[in-house]
Amino acid sequence: MAEMPKTEPASGGLDAYIDAASALLGIPLDPAWVAAVGANLTVLQGAAGLVAGFPLPDEAEPAPVFAA
Repeated sequence: MAEMPKTEPASGGLDAYIDAASALLGIPLDPAWVAAVGANLTVLQGAAGLVAGFPLPDEAEPAPVFAA
């Protein structure tokens, strides 16, 4: 199974990413919220790392329908 390449945050940190993403999506963002959005993205990045790092056997197949 191929591993996802490791990436590092772009220089400028999350603030630059948040500014660029909000402009690209056309979502106005009050500068007072940038720190909270950055904190949220940091938590999400950690959760995504856990999911991406979970080992799956080669025979694992995605479920066509998820049922809880």
